[in-house]
Amino acid sequence: MSSPRALVERFLQVTVSAVPGDLADFYADEVVIEMPFAVPGLVPPRIETTREQLRARFAAGRAVRRYTGLSGVHIHETAEPGTVIAEYDVHGAMVATGAPFTLRFVMVMTIRDGRIVHTRDYSDPIAGARALGRLPELVATLSG
Repeated sequence: MSSPRALVERFLQVTVSAVPGDLADFYADEVVIEMPFAVPGLVPPRIETTREQLRARFAAGRAVRRYTGLSGVHIHETAEPGTVIAEYDVHGAMVATGAPFTLRFVMVMTIRDGRIVHTRDYSDPIAGARALGRLPELVATLSG
């Protein structure tokens, strides 16, 4: 079994691979994903899901956007066993338009028995909405 840090390093490599659906293989059968900066009504702030539901979600995302590279990667091991923090910029392009984007992420991952069981994903909801062409929805959600 590899260390939690090694798992996160491989996770990030697969994030920009040709088959990002394989990201689901890093997750436990059941997982909790929290997004504290999510805008309710646009993106749920907490998801309890399964590995196979994530696999489908990642495949659907791949149809809309492609991640092409990472930069600014910093991985922090913590005093809490199995908890690793990853900071990174992910670069990509929208499939329909080819428009490039860069999104900054901080993920706090809890890993047990070699699988991710919980994440807290911190990202800029405005940058995400802009990249996905969902700014009007974001504004409507905030003003409604």
